[in-house]
Amino acid sequence: MLPTAQHRAHAWLLGLGTLTSLIACGPSATPNADSAGTSAVATASADDTLRATVITQPVLNDSDDPAIWINRAAPESSLVLGTDKGDSTGGVYVFRLDGTIDTARTRRPLRRMNNVDIVDGFVIGRDTVSIAVATERGRQAIRVFRLPEMQPIDNGGIAVFDGDKERAPMGVALYKRARDGAVFAIVGGKSGPADGYLWQYRLTANSKGTVGGQRVRAFGAYSGKKEIEAITVDRALEQVYYSDETFGIRQYAADPDAPEANRERALFGTAGFVSDHEGIGIYPTSDSTGYLLVSDQQGQRLRVFTREGAHALLAVIPVSALETDGVDVTATPLGPRFPEGMLVMMSTDRTFHFFDWRNVKARIARRDTVVTK
Repeated sequence: MLPTAQHRAHAWLLGLGTLTSLIACGPSATPNADSAGTSAVATASADDTLRATVITQPVLNDSDDPAIWINRAAPESSLVLGTDKGDSTGGVYVFRLDGTIDTARTRRPLRRMNNVDIVDGFVIGRDTVSIAVATERGRQAIRVFRLPEMQPIDNGGIAVFDGDKERAPMGVALYKRARDGAVFAIVGGKSGPADGYLWQYRLTANSKGTVGGQRVRAFGAYSGKKEIEAITVDRALEQVYYSDETFGIRQYAADPDAPEANRERALFGTAGFVSDHEGIGIYPTSDSTGYLLVSDQQGQRLRVFTREGAHALLAVIPVSALETDGVDVTATPLGPRFPEGMLVMMSTDRTFHFFDWRNVKARIARRDTVVTK
């Protein structure tokens, strides 16, 4: 998609220096009427745009998807990973919480990186570590990095979709099973069948510390309308959600051995999106309650659904990030700037926007945002 004049102007402003301002520059957006269950969303004014606390330095080519790594010993030193989709000069960037690029940890050049996710508690020999897994479309593979060093530990990549170029890997989400600690990567591609679109791989390390993957199932319905890229796992409840773009959001069991694991649990968010259903994140408020956050990409809005129950629509929030593909969120306090956690959204001006969760929470709670029919 060619950038609009507004996009080009915004990108030019970002190039003036490191952008860690408290107020983000972004376009206004006005949500249309929507329906889900028994709720409808009221029209918001341009002044209602939720603005980022921090905007990162830009990547070289084309930003796409973020993932938050939490430094348990020093949360204020946590990191945000973000992919760059450049065909030959892309990579996985690492950002500090002030939005600056950590060049020592950033890994590039790589070949068209799409999505990235992070999981803690992966076993390598006698070590238990955090890993990041990212899709590299140019190599038909997923890449595995040990955190926080961002050390590659995959011997050049794990081939997915049996090398089928028509199903080039795009989305990825990681799932750690509670009962045995097994770690899985759930991968979505550029295309796929009406059933079995997603492939799930169990990740293990050999005696040399190299990580490999074995496919354990293919699952997931597909409307055939566009593609499936955005995937997330509710690890506490062991559920996986994904965006069937322009159609809706689907839910399945994350455990491939669960009873009726390949049966669709829910389909929601089928109305009100301008076009693409995109990035998905989960913010817990208890073990079983919280919020599902979904990017309404062309609407430049964040749609907020309940984590529990029938996933009722709670709010539609215009955001400063431009045409967001990827989303990540954490409820972990990350220092004085993000004391209740942080939402990260990709922006098409080659940046990522960091939002203070307190501001998101305030917008969800506003009674003038959602009205009852």
